[in-house]
Amino acid sequence: MRISRRSFSGLLFSAVAGLMIGAAPAMAQDKLSVVATTGMIADTAERIGGNVVEVQGLMGPGVDPHAYRQTRTDIVAMTRADLVLWHGLYLEAQMEDFFHKLNDRNTVVAVTDTLPRDLLRGNDDYADKFDPHVWMNPELWKPVALSIRDALSAQRPDQAVVFEGNTEQLLAELDALSAYARETLATVPQESRVLLTAHDAFGYFGEAYGFEVMGIQGISTQSEAGLNRIGVLVDMLVERQIGAVFVESSVSDRSIRALSEGAAAKGHDVSIGGELFSDAMGAAGTYEGTYVGMIDHNVTVIAAALGGTVPSRGMSGKLSAGF
Repeated sequence: MRISRRSFSGLLFSAVAGLMIGAAPAMAQDKLSVVATTGMIADTAERIGGNVVEVQGLMGPGVDPHAYRQTRTDIVAMTRADLVLWHGLYLEAQMEDFFHKLNDRNTVVAVTDTLPRDLLRGNDDYADKFDPHVWMNPELWKPVALSIRDALSAQRPDQAVVFEGNTEQLLAELDALSAYARETLATVPQESRVLLTAHDAFGYFGEAYGFEVMGIQGISTQSEAGLNRIGVLVDMLVERQIGAVFVESSVSDRSIRALSEGAAAKGHDVSIGGELFSDAMGAAGTYEGTYVGMIDHNVTVIAAALGGTVPSRGMSGKLSAGF
């Protein structure tokens, strides 16, 4: 008998959950065990939770959340956790059914659920969905941080004061990050404020900082990038004399390099302006492997490549590479 992928996932979940009933928690009793899907959520939970929490992130550097499917190890971790934090807005598209099933057994929070819907962009790939890439604007990540604070406090009300203090520190840092982004990106010449990347992950960035944003693929990396789309973008690069395009750490660079080669064939040189962190952060243990470092990197790389003025190593001198 042939078993569908969805049926298999459900059977696997049921089997693992059954094994975990009555099992001792994996984490120490004095710490709140938290599982987070993306690196951005995991980092924010660690900043807010401090020594009170033990956070496990499922999706590391270079991992595409649009295509990610839970593994058996992930199911075990989430079934045993005190709290599971996921993004929502159809970012983890392949895992949504699983989270709805898990919600019957554990405390599961979609951290974007409290975002006012009038602040969200539409999603051309899915008519009834929103663009999930809200972390590209630190001002939109602030209410997500508050949602994470509230989820932690609901689990450990005796530590709410600690979570509140850590959140205030993080919000102040996000304010500084927003100010740095506005000031730095304002130095890019108006005619050069075109951001072309592998997929349409920078819409909120463009709205916040006055950039025209284009992606070869749509909001989801699961959408197709046809040859016609690449041809149209090549013509645009040549006509508008755009000098740089950008690859992404979690998406293949094949289409972006095809754009650059297509423009070169028409006599226009287009450089690869740098690698941006779109759906995943940098390497663990690095500044770019934090939410603040991820955005600092993106802002600095974009501004430098498009003719702006940037500090040598970003907002606070912590970037791995100089400019």
